[in-house]
Parts: sequence; structure tokens; C-alpha cells
Amino acid sequence: MQLHPLRLFRGNDVRAAIEDVLRQQAVFAAYVVQGIGSLTVAQLRFAGAEAPTELAGDLEIVSLAGSVSPDGAHLHMSVSDARGQVFGGHVANGCTVRTTAELLLALLPDHRFARKLDRSTGFMELVIHSGS
Repeated sequence: MQLHPLRLFRGNDVRAAIEDVLRQQAVFAAYVVQGIGSLTVAQLRFAGAEAPTELAGDLEIVSLAGSVSPDGAHLHMSVSDARGQVFGGHVANGCTVRTTAELLLALLPDHRFARKLDRSTGFMELVIHSGS
């Protein structure tokens, strides 16, 4: 496992930036261990919803975690608004950094992650392959 700290800047798309790290590092498996920061827009798909909900304003990332594969990221994030109200769900593209975001990724060079349809859940689920 290789730890990879990452700082995102104003205007960066959180999910796209995380997925870019795997491409740049030529790694096929990683976890986002934690993330904090601020957003102007959060695109979160709430439990059971078909599409993401857009939250806009001054938002704080309370937590961010998930897995990343060449097939894309499966991330969950909690954000709080200016009143302290907290929302959480699946991270979609379009989560825009307001000032900064600080993340810690665990790169797994000896693994390969993929997403395959799991007929029992109906979702694209994580498949883990050991070895390079």
C-alpha cells in the first residue's frame, strides 16, 4: 500500500480529480481513506434515488471515503451547509471545490479493482483481484 496525500484547489471536481490520480499513477486499485474541505456545489445521490441532488452554497466536507477502480469511483460523502445541516450520499461528478480539499488515498499496486453487475443486488459491485 502506498499512501498518497492529495490537495485539490478551487474549481476542481472532486470525483474527477480522484479518478485522475489512478490514471496518472498507473494504479488499478485504491481507497479514499478520508477527505475534508469545502465545496460550492455537491452532487450527491441519496439512498434509493435514481439521480443526484445538487446542493449549492458554502458547504463543508465532513467526511469522504470509498473505493476507486479504472471503472470509476464509488465514493460516499457527508457535507454540512452554513446552518450545520448534514447531507450524505454517493458522490457524483460535479462536486466543485470552494477553497481547498485535503484527501488521503491508499494506492494498492498489488491489486486490481473492477466493477461488475451483481445480479443479487442489481448494482455494479466491487470485484477484487490480487496480484499485479
